Amino acid sequence: MNEQIILKQIEECVRSCGEIILNADRTACMVDAKAGEANFVTTYDKKVQEVLQEKLLKILPEATFVGEEEDIHASIEKGYAFIVDPIDGTTNFIKDYHTSAISVGLTKDGEQYMGVVYQPYLNEMFTAIKGQGAYLNGKQIHVSKEPLSNGIVLFGTAPYYHELNRSSFELAYEYFQKALDVRRSGSAAIDLCTIAAGRAELFFELRLSPWDYAAGALIVKEAGGKVTTVEGNEITLETPCSVKAWNGVCE
Repeated sequence: MNEQIILKQIEECVRSCGEIILNADRTACMVDAKAGEANFVTTYDKKVQEVLQEKLLKILPEATFVGEEEDIHASIEKGYAFIVDPIDGTTNFIKDYHTSAISVGLTKDGEQYMGVVYQPYLNEMFTAIKGQGAYLNGKQIHVSKEPLSNGIVLFGTAPYYHELNRSSFELAYEYFQKALDVRRSGSAAIDLCTIAAGRAELFFELRLSPWDYAAGALIVKEAGGKVTTVEGNEITLETPCSVKAWNGVCE
């Protein structure tokens, strides 16, 4: 398998889905609530996922497809698997906030192998192949070398998990006291790529699903950063977990 050709094909697929988001008819953006507070899915989440599934499985027909908008997910332990979030930052999309991304992670025998995150509003394509570095629109990127005292902290509020809301803000406040400032974008995939690009120094969220970070976590690591759970354990691609990503300098 030619890795670069596969990556380029994934990029083309994702970019075409970015056009669907950019050209969305907001008057026809029907919204349904999923389990959990402030957890929504739109007709466009479903549409983008359908297109991704069709096109990605043409690239690698033998791969398993794991999408956010599926009720049952197959195992990724053997062979190739696409782990996909069609619109990461759905609430932002609903509000026309222009901070959403398409995230496609490709695993091989359960391990992160390729990652593509596309922010269509800024035309920013983040990519990585394991062991080959991380890139933004074809240019190699690296994490920041700044300490936390001179850094920006990004965080997610775990909005779907009410029991984690207070803890999220308490931890954010702890970091706020040690850093220059904190930010909340509403898209974990974008936040992870922001760390990878050296635009911020640390990101955390107390619970995320694998499709939120399957691509972004690899991009951070290939940019020279570190990714673990908040507790310091390895992240899992099978079940939800907390995620902490940082530049390796600040803690």
